[in-house]
Amino acid sequence: MKAFLFPGQGSQYSGMANDFSIYPDWEEYSEKAQKILNLDLINIMDGDEEILKITENAQPAIFLTSYVAYKYLERNGIVPEIVAGHSLGEYTAFAVAGVYDFEMGIYLVRKRGEYISEAIEPGKGSMAAVLRVSPKEVKKMIKEYEELYIANYNSSTQTVISGLKTSILRFLDDCKKKGIRATELPVSGPFHSPYLESAKEKMAREIEHVKFKEPRFPIVLNSTARESKDPEELKHYLLEQISGPVYWYQSVLRMVELGVTSFIEVGPKNILSNMLKRERLNIVHFDKIQFEQVNS
Repeated sequence: MKAFLFPGQGSQYSGMANDFSIYPDWEEYSEKAQKILNLDLINIMDGDEEILKITENAQPAIFLTSYVAYKYLERNGIVPEIVAGHSLGEYTAFAVAGVYDFEMGIYLVRKRGEYISEAIEPGKGSMAAVLRVSPKEVKKMIKEYEELYIANYNSSTQTVISGLKTSILRFLDDCKKKGIRATELPVSGPFHSPYLESAKEKMAREIEHVKFKEPRFPIVLNSTARESKDPEELKHYLLEQISGPVYWYQSVLRMVELGVTSFIEVGPKNILSNMLKRERLNIVHFDKIQFEQVNS
C-alpha cells in the first residue's frame, strides 16, 4: 500500500520555481496561481529568501510545487491509496484527493498565510525543534515556561514547540546549558498554538460556504491521526490544525497500521523523508525527476 506525504512550511527555498519548471504541468498551474492570487509568485519563489519565507508567500509556493510534482506522478500512473500532509501540506493532500480543486487550494493557502501573519505581531512568536528527547519529556520540560505549547509531534525523537519568542529563546538557552539539542525554526510565527485562534476563526469564515467533496482516497488528519473521507469532518479538522498540534508521527504510525509499506514525499526539499528514515520506514522523496526509484 502506497502513501503520498506533502510537506509544510520550511520546505521553501529560493530557486524552487526554476527547479520545478521542468514539469509538464508547471506552466499551466503557475500561471493559474499567479492570476488567482494577483501576485508575481514565480519571482518571489526565485528571489530573496527572506521575502519567500514570509508566511503568505511560502504557503502558496509550497502548495504549487507539491501539486505540480503530484500531477507528474499521476500522469505516469503513480497514484496513492492514502494521503497525508504536514500542517500546510494537509491543504495539498485535500486538493490532490479532490476535496477541492487547485484554484480553491491556492486561494485558501494564501488566505491562511495572511491570517496567520495577522494573528500575532511580527517577531513576537517563534518555534523550536527539540531533538533526541521523547515527546513525553518535552511536555514536562515546557511546563516551566510561560506560553509554550507542543506544535508538532514529528517523530519519536523530534518534537516542535511553539509560543512567545522570549520564552522560546529562554528555553533554547536552558537546553544548551543542559546539553539538549534544540534549534529555532525559520518561521515567522507561533504556528499550531492558541495564538492563532483569530486565524482559525477567519479561515472558518473563508471555508464556510466552500463545498468539500468526498476524497478519492482516505486522508489521515493532522489533528486526529485517523483517516477520514467525510467532507464535514475534513472541513472541521482542517480548521482545528491551525491552532492545535500536528500529530504527524502518530499519523504515520496509523498508516503503517493500515498496511502502508511505501511512503513517497511529494514536494520541495526532503524534510519529511529525513524524519521518517530515522524511524526505519520505507520512504523516498520525489521533487524532481526520480521516476524509476518511485515506481520500483
